[in-house]
Amino acid sequence: MLITNAMGQGIARITRAGGAVTLQTADAQQYQAANAEMLTQQVLGWRLPLSGLPDWLRGRAAPGEEAQTSPGADGQLLELRQDDWRIEYQEYREGRPIRIRLTRPDLEMRLIVDGWQEVGS
Repeated sequence: MLITNAMGQGIARITRAGGAVTLQTADAQQYQAANAEMLTQQVLGWRLPLSGLPDWLRGRAAPGEEAQTSPGADGQLLELRQDDWRIEYQEYREGRPIRIRLTRPDLEMRLIVDGWQEVGS
């Protein structure tokens, strides 16, 4: 995952290999941990919401956590509030979210999905 600032400049890259997560900053500093959420908190000062992100990217609430949802007239999710995050689904393609805005009081993230690939059966 490449993390960019508002100007589109890369500030960090996160990779996972086996049980280790590596974060490399723009100045080539590398940090490792077993958990990406804790690693981003320690290095960047904010927690990447990875526990809910796989479900949020699919346009649904993560299981086991209380959530508020706002579906559109077509049944697709327009907004989701969960785990102190507000997730706005700004654009869909072929029934899947491709532009998503995640906000909380101290942070805003915008995700753009370039493509979807089915994994497994």
